[in-house]
Amino acid sequence: MYQIISDGSCDLPPQLVREKGLEVVPFYVSFDDRTYLKEIEQMPIRKFYDEMVEKENRVFPKSSLPSVEDYIVSFEKYVRQDIPVICICITTKFSGSYQAAVSAREILLETYPKARIEVIDSRINTVLQGMYVLEAAKLRERGVGYQDAVDRLLEIRDTGRIFFTVGNVEYLKHGGRIGKLSGLTASLLGIRPLITLKEGEIFPSGVTRSRRKSLEAVLRLLDTHVKSLLAAGEKMEDYRVDVGFGYDKEEAEQFLETLRERFAGVLETDQIELFQIGAAIAVHTGPYPLGVGFIKKA
Repeated sequence: MYQIISDGSCDLPPQLVREKGLEVVPFYVSFDDRTYLKEIEQMPIRKFYDEMVEKENRVFPKSSLPSVEDYIVSFEKYVRQDIPVICICITTKFSGSYQAAVSAREILLETYPKARIEVIDSRINTVLQGMYVLEAAKLRERGVGYQDAVDRLLEIRDTGRIFFTVGNVEYLKHGGRIGKLSGLTASLLGIRPLITLKEGEIFPSGVTRSRRKSLEAVLRLLDTHVKSLLAAGEKMEDYRVDVGFGYDKEEAEQFLETLRERFAGVLETDQIELFQIGAAIAVHTGPYPLGVGFIKKA
């Protein structure tokens, strides 16, 4: 048996975390640059989005990564019981969470030299990271050993993709992400960008002038990727697909229905679930991110 831990970027609902026997080390969020609260534990996600929408484009929230001490507290209770740990962290391109977890492991190894703590840079984030964590949980449920589980997780890591759009580029610009999207400039504030995340990086995938067209374009990005995998001989039943959304759940439900209709007979559409994107990523996307996560099953 081993314990699976993730940072708060995994955006899994607390009930599912408990049900799967996982542990989440939360990010912190602040609306005033001074008071940082633990996401979910001290700042419920619904309250976070309500405040974000109320203050939209006037007050930009900020997030802060879990501390080394946060990880030490999380790891040590398992280390003391000789329970191995797999810790899955947000891509290092977005946060120093992975390095904080590695530092915590090194500190604990000084006291517990036989401790087994594997820290994985997931190279992904948000709902896709949550999907990855759930695949780790499935491996554990099926009795896959510690090292075999680590090896398999590393094998599937780079199959992860997120195809998504946001309400506007203001939050990307304010959060410093606009520089990573070379096709988007400050003069294009009226656009809805299309973005792909793969192998830890975000890439521009086009722009539209309306929300409806941007959501349609997200589905085209998914369709193109699915067709490329099918052409390479991949089987779609070997892949997991879920939808991530921000403030507007009703819009997400409509998008999910369209996705299911469009990909019926190609993807396992009855298995697709909705997950709400958390504060660690929403501070950069704004309140209206919506997209699809896609990764190979473990």
